[in-house]
Amino acid sequence: MALQDDIERLYEQGGDAIDRERALQVFHEFKFFLNHGDVRAADHVLGEWRVNRWVKKGILLGFRLGELEDVSIDSRFKFFDKSTYPLKKFTLADGIRLVPGGSSVRDGAFVAKGVVCMPPMYINVGAYVDEATMVDSHALIGSCAQVGKRVHISAAAQIGGVLEPIGALPVIIEDDVMIGGNCGVYEGTIVRRGAVIGAGVVLTGGTPVYDTVRQAVYRKEGNQPLVIPENAVVVPGSRPLQGEWARSQRLSVASPIIVKYRDEKTAASTALEEALR
Repeated sequence: MALQDDIERLYEQGGDAIDRERALQVFHEFKFFLNHGDVRAADHVLGEWRVNRWVKKGILLGFRLGELEDVSIDSRFKFFDKSTYPLKKFTLADGIRLVPGGSSVRDGAFVAKGVVCMPPMYINVGAYVDEATMVDSHALIGSCAQVGKRVHISAAAQIGGVLEPIGALPVIIEDDVMIGGNCGVYEGTIVRRGAVIGAGVVLTGGTPVYDTVRQAVYRKEGNQPLVIPENAVVVPGSRPLQGEWARSQRLSVASPIIVKYRDEKTAASTALEEALR
């Protein structure tokens, strides 16, 4: 692929050696495909998610090529950012419901038809948000995060991205997932199709998740990310800290718990309500 070869070559060139005019031409071509979802930071291939390192290199190249410029709305609302990553421009034909009230989508993010953006929310460069997904108020979708179809990202949820290191898989949220309010999903975690993440759950690379149904513990192992199984219903929980003093003080640490699995006939909200009764 010629575009990939150009990105790889330009990324390796130092600031003094790079042909800036040619590099910007290549970058804007790359960003066109990124904006339309034709290239992605990660792809689902043969049942596995694989990071596209060259796409991350292209995004980082854009930051290197960009110059800080004044992108202020007026004298009261002052903003300054890289010239290569302005706000994404939408039209009515895009079929996206972008409700007024302070939301931003950065250029270089893909947002599909039918997505609803409630204010204020933010979608960063390299993110991929598929059809009919709801991004609620104060929610964040970070750089390179991949979000599937019919996902509900509730108010104040944080979906981390992972732009660097280049080889690291970004956060993946598959189809039909419900992410509850004030959740945090970080460090390349994969949330499989149909899962329900209850309000306040935080998932990271260092977070063990305890499955009370299958009597298993899920965690990040080496280069393998934390994976939440399909249709799992995850709620906040706790586990006791080890050590005599910790036990004497009855200390515990937050620990996500899978309390049940929903079936295809059970709505995500219903499954969560039943689990919390």
